[in-house]
Amino acid sequence: MSANFRLAVLISGGGTTLRNLIETNERRELQAEIALVIASQPRAGGLNFAHTASIPSIVVDHRHHRELADFSETIFGHCRAAQIDLVVLAGFLRRVLIPADFVNRVINIHPSLIPAFCGQGKYGVHVHSAVLEYGCKMSGCTVHFVDNEYDHGPIIAQESVPVVDNDTSETLAQRVFQTECQLFPQVINAIAAGRVSIDNRQVKWSQ
Repeated sequence: MSANFRLAVLISGGGTTLRNLIETNERRELQAEIALVIASQPRAGGLNFAHTASIPSIVVDHRHHRELADFSETIFGHCRAAQIDLVVLAGFLRRVLIPADFVNRVINIHPSLIPAFCGQGKYGVHVHSAVLEYGCKMSGCTVHFVDNEYDHGPIIAQESVPVVDNDTSETLAQRVFQTECQLFPQVINAIAAGRVSIDNRQVKWSQ
């Protein structure tokens, strides 16, 4: 683990992605330190994982910030104070505005192959239900840089997952999440190692 590369993980709910990152870190397979967890509401179950792992956590309740700019600046103010290198959205369901000093320093994982089945309102089971209703034979997950639009920033990595005939939104979600658990730490490690570069919307990995 590189204690010099510090992560802030932003959550809104149960924190399953945060739990995976913590477990990856405990296996010494995450090349970064989870230095801060920020939740958008006090009942976020993922706060329990942060507490158990002795990770500092903060609640920035979106209901107490009527303006998006104020909500966003509060979050990134905490990130600056904690000297965060990379902000990781892990089931964070609130929109944020990316300040200039955090451009290309915020990433998200989405449970579909962007640009399909993404955008406002497309999260969690809603994505998988839409995939099945459309009759897709393939789904997957996408890690991307975050900009000021929903699920719009440059794509860093994608992995595909087959859709099988007897899938439900729950079984498809489980299969996609298993892939997310592998892909997200891989991307974080590559960024921490300086192996990811971006030119406009083109993201490249070096060895």
